[in-house]
Amino acid sequence: MSHTTPETLTQLDVGGHSYHYYSLPKAAEALGNIDRLPMTLKVLLENQLRFANDDSVDVDDIQALVDWQQQGRSSREIGYRPARVLMQDFTGVPGVVDLASMRAAVAELGEDPARINPLSPVDLVIDHSVMVDKFGNPTAFKDNVAIEMERNRERYEFLRWGQDAFDNFRVVPPGTGICHQVNLEYLGRTVWTKEVDGKTLAYPDTLVGTDSHTTMINGLGILGWGVGGIEAEAAMLGQPVSMLIPEVIGFKLTGKLREGITATDLVLTVTEMLRKKGVVGKFVEFYGDGLDDLPLADRATIANMSPEYGATCGFFPVDQETLNYLRLTGREDAQIALVEAYSKAQGLWREPGAEPIFSDTLHLDMAEVEASLAGPKRPQDRVALTDMKATFEALMGDRLNEVPTTEKGRLFSEGGQTAVGVEQSYENADSRDVDYAGKQFTLDHGAVVIAAITSCTNTSNPSVMMAAGLLARKAREKGLTTQPWVKTSLAPGSKVVTDYLAAGGVQEDLDALGFNLVGYGCTTCIGNSGPLPESIEEAVNEGDLTVASVLSGNRNFEGRVHPLVKTNWLASPPLVVAYALAGNVRRDLSKEPLGEGSDGKPVYLQDIWPSQAEIAEAVEKVKTEMFRKEYAEVFDGDDVWKAIDVPQSEVYQWPESTYIQHPPFFDGMGREPEAIDDVEGAHILAMLGDSVTTDHISPAGAIKPDSPAGRYLQEHGVKPVDFNSYGSRRGNHEVMMRGTFANVRIRNEMLDGVEGGFTRHVPSGEQLAIYDAAMKYQQEGTPLVVVAGKEYGSGSSRDWAAKGTRLLGVRAVLAESYERIHRSNLIGMGVVPLQFPEGESRQSLGLTGDETISIEGLGDLSPGSKVKVTIKSDKGEKKLDALCRIDTVNELAYYQHGGILHYVLRKMIGSA
Repeated sequence: MSHTTPETLTQLDVGGHSYHYYSLPKAAEALGNIDRLPMTLKVLLENQLRFANDDSVDVDDIQALVDWQQQGRSSREIGYRPARVLMQDFTGVPGVVDLASMRAAVAELGEDPARINPLSPVDLVIDHSVMVDKFGNPTAFKDNVAIEMERNRERYEFLRWGQDAFDNFRVVPPGTGICHQVNLEYLGRTVWTKEVDGKTLAYPDTLVGTDSHTTMINGLGILGWGVGGIEAEAAMLGQPVSMLIPEVIGFKLTGKLREGITATDLVLTVTEMLRKKGVVGKFVEFYGDGLDDLPLADRATIANMSPEYGATCGFFPVDQETLNYLRLTGREDAQIALVEAYSKAQGLWREPGAEPIFSDTLHLDMAEVEASLAGPKRPQDRVALTDMKATFEALMGDRLNEVPTTEKGRLFSEGGQTAVGVEQSYENADSRDVDYAGKQFTLDHGAVVIAAITSCTNTSNPSVMMAAGLLARKAREKGLTTQPWVKTSLAPGSKVVTDYLAAGGVQEDLDALGFNLVGYGCTTCIGNSGPLPESIEEAVNEGDLTVASVLSGNRNFEGRVHPLVKTNWLASPPLVVAYALAGNVRRDLSKEPLGEGSDGKPVYLQDIWPSQAEIAEAVEKVKTEMFRKEYAEVFDGDDVWKAIDVPQSEVYQWPESTYIQHPPFFDGMGREPEAIDDVEGAHILAMLGDSVTTDHISPAGAIKPDSPAGRYLQEHGVKPVDFNSYGSRRGNHEVMMRGTFANVRIRNEMLDGVEGGFTRHVPSGEQLAIYDAAMKYQQEGTPLVVVAGKEYGSGSSRDWAAKGTRLLGVRAVLAESYERIHRSNLIGMGVVPLQFPEGESRQSLGLTGDETISIEGLGDLSPGSKVKVTIKSDKGEKKLDALCRIDTVNELAYYQHGGILHYVLRKMIGSA
């Protein structure tokens, strides 16, 4: 097979239109049979065939994908180019800031700044900034959007400029939907097309996204996953994403879900099984005849939670259900016909009884799935509904010590209706009497203080959303009401949900129970749950109560949903409503009543749970016209968005802002890269242990007033109440570099018994915040290194973990081993990752952090070469041959140019 592979380019005629594509069956004639290659690897194989003429693809890469079948694994690294990039606003803003600063740099070099544009299509959906400030009333949505626009105006002005300034870049305005649901319902095509040399080239729709739940799109037969910002920027600028050919775990589904069991119950079961199996860094591919009866929305629910079960993605092949969903959601007939013809021609269509070769397999009979939740702090910890009460009480242990009580212990709601009978009431030393909104009640351990129908995971699924609405209707008919201490919210991932809930006649019922629309975006699931009512917060604090949230999301980590809520439970939307009615997770909903109906009789969950037939009838109300109407003007936004004043300039005019700042990455950049100097006499900024994650390195969460970032904001007139989060300020390098290595749990071994982002400024012996020490070293002209143990940079692939490291003046990291993506990101920011020789470490060398480090040979590197490292202390000198973890030719080019963005910029103006 030639390197250019011309014999695989083939023509496909569909509906009177001709397409060209790189034929997998033709490639198989030269490479070997691929009939049983997993679908995901067929997609990667097509990608390598299409870019076979590029330097990033070697003929051996192509053959390695075919040969994968021999052992179900491969150690080969390939360069993969996705068709497009998806961003949300928290992670997308830094990418647009970098594009804007690249334009400024090009203008300074005397070139046309308009040459800087994404080379791959980019969609940015503003969905992470709305918070549930207002709830439980008809104006909550309007009020929350107004607060969001005011709170984030500086960021939104910048994104509006980008929307107009860049080609190949689209912005979905706030108040529209969640990026993953918009992607599923509108942006995704399953087969992508592009005009090349007068021909229409067809190829699989693939993407990377700056949010981990990008994986949701795999439910539509589209291969995609989340990456760090630097990787996403590389992809949008036409550079390959470096990846190992993955192991692929086959998950066989058979049977059907039983009456009363939801897609959420299924996904929590799948998550538990896959976590137990161990699929971190692997692809999961679903197969089996059970897919025949699995709606696409259910597939998307399962694919969405890939990060929770640890996989890179959870993929569902293209079949008739894919076409049905594309048709339902208003895709054009010509596109649907292309998807069918292309998938069948390429062997990407799921055939009955197909048994691909996998690295390993699991099997689930869906008839065995039971009603479930997951918690209290990990999505993989599934709890059967029947075990929920016992699980919480075991978690609490001796703290309960409750005894049956009289009227005082009863939980009151409006009109004197009790949530539970006397025999199920509790009195506890920790419980607190509360007076809120004209109602009196006792708050106790297990109280559900947040019940949120939220997150793309479930709000994209009409069956569970209609089930929640129908359950609300039946609860109203029985005379049940939500308990007064529950903060209720409904935050769908698209406006289509509002349309079909109204068409089904159930939005009114949800409203009556307090589940009014609060926004279209990521809310409770990412911690934007907003404040609890003041009297509730006081009761929780005073009694040190272990209260609960129940949400239809995918994340429930400690402290994520709300800092005062210690236990967080993932559940289906109808169960969210049920727990809002019951008011406490210590109610066994499988056999205890939710409360008393208006007739004075107990009402049980089974009394109001809708049947599958009722749900199916309601889902029939979901119509194609709804999708076409809501997505017709998806990029336009409301009047407030349209009214934002945007300067019409190719180069951004950076305003005085604490949200958006011109980063210094390109300051003084010339047309040609400068020679790389060796590192001489560097001090150690931090000496860290094993498994230091990018969560430890990267700024995240709340900004403390006494931190370097907090001091900076106050110096610029920002009050602590207006700090917002590190996430919202990712477009300001001044904030972010001050928050790098500032995690409250990081341990710098240069200091004894000290937690948090501190270090020792060696010349003075002074203990300082890491940022403050780094700036002092910078003033002294001293380069810096970071020393670490094994698995440095594991966890989420966060771009600021590498960007912040670079801005602090760190030239190199010396570690025992690296997580792949962070290693790549360091190189992408011009920081060299070095690895201790086998058997050596900071401990074996007896390092204290007082040493100086010199590195020779940085100007004469080759992939996988070794460099001389000299470590000096008052005890003498030690020399090491450290392995340079610049592993590929592309990575070396990035490093030699000072970073990936510098390399791409010079390439765009013809200097590289």
